[in-house]
Amino acid sequence: MKVLITGATGLIGNELGRRLAEAGHDIIVTSRHVNTAASELSFPAKVFEWKKSTDDFPIEALEGVESIVHLAGESVSARWTNERKKRIRESRVTGTERLVEAVLKSGIGRTSLKSFVLGSAIGIYGDRGDEVLNESSAPGAGFLAEVVKEWEAKVDPLKQMRTRAVIVRTGVVWARHGGMIQKVLPVFQSGLGGQLAQGKQWLSWIHLDDIARLFQFAVENEVVQGVVNGVAPEPLRNDRFTVEFARALGKPVSLPVPESVLKVVLGEMSEAVLGSDRVTSSKLSEWGFQFEHPQAVATLQEIGGPLREGRFEYRAEVWLPKPADEIFPFFSSEKNLELITPSFVGFKVLGMSDSEIRQGTMIDYKLKIHGVPLRWKTKIDEWEPNKRFVDSQLQGPYKEWIHQHEFIPLAGGVLMRDTVLFKLPFGAAGRLIGGWKVTGDVNEIFKFRRKVIAERFGALQ
Repeated sequence: MKVLITGATGLIGNELGRRLAEAGHDIIVTSRHVNTAASELSFPAKVFEWKKSTDDFPIEALEGVESIVHLAGESVSARWTNERKKRIRESRVTGTERLVEAVLKSGIGRTSLKSFVLGSAIGIYGDRGDEVLNESSAPGAGFLAEVVKEWEAKVDPLKQMRTRAVIVRTGVVWARHGGMIQKVLPVFQSGLGGQLAQGKQWLSWIHLDDIARLFQFAVENEVVQGVVNGVAPEPLRNDRFTVEFARALGKPVSLPVPESVLKVVLGEMSEAVLGSDRVTSSKLSEWGFQFEHPQAVATLQEIGGPLREGRFEYRAEVWLPKPADEIFPFFSSEKNLELITPSFVGFKVLGMSDSEIRQGTMIDYKLKIHGVPLRWKTKIDEWEPNKRFVDSQLQGPYKEWIHQHEFIPLAGGVLMRDTVLFKLPFGAAGRLIGGWKVTGDVNEIFKFRRKVIAERFGALQ
């Protein structure tokens, strides 16, 4: 099947695209940055440019498309200034309107298009206290609820066609390397994680694996139609989340964060943090969808386990149109490590224990972190040609640094996945301040790295 995904470089979009590619589907994506998008994708795709949600959608991207998954939109997890609220509404409401207009204009709804799957949000229900909500529940009040109602209404014209329309109202997505968990992790790792206000508000969540599987399920199964809540079957209150996530990390629970403080810090956005949504799905079990992560406590243990003792995780992926045996040898030369590191790091190899990188090789470097010169020594702990290798820090700026490089066959090429587990120095203060900052710095380094590798091996033309 030919599937178009908007928002494909996001957390859900990348996971969904990879799963669809593994299943043999052909993927089309749109991006604001068409020249670099391939370096941000974990799967092969043809990329078309869609600069802004207020621009006309590129009709040429729709040719022969059999399913559309619309995920693009401005993040709501930042302070809601008037300008951000405008961007949220335009990206979600106007963006969906432009896409539907293009579908109608192209005529694919009468020819190839079988399904249109809209990524919506449980924010439509508003703050509902302890009320149990399902797909038949009425919308609520508030900024997010109003935006989501407008946003979903833009799909109505498709209901007059034979196209199967699905609206997935997604809950809070949990993943070790992104989303809500990554945002709150530095606070919890520092031992300062506390419930928000009284902590009685309900949190309706879903694991990244399951929400990506749900979108794929919606694409591939004709029985799926209408509104469906993308939430796990076991919501939990904020105070319970706080206790269980801290326990999973081996950290204490701190004092509650007062409601007044949240309102001052977050402004109007505090309504999303303090609001209570006890959402369930009455449809998924009927359709035969099975969750891989149905239980909240077990899921938090699975996510938090590798992060115990103050660890953080960073993951980067890029798909390359070459077999592993053409890519892996590139990493056998220490000089190539300099090529894939941005100049602001000042990275230079000073020496190596072997003439070529292999298991047991030790490498000495120099580099700069925010202008401060440092020495770094690593060891290759594992070396499996064409499959994976692992290096760890022996001496350097981190308390711990373990970097796994994987080369996974996918769709005639290779998914190159970098997973880094790291611990920061300076105790709780280092984890609190450095958790966000270091993750941001590492992201910039790997963004450059993916781009260089994608250019070298033909993912970027």
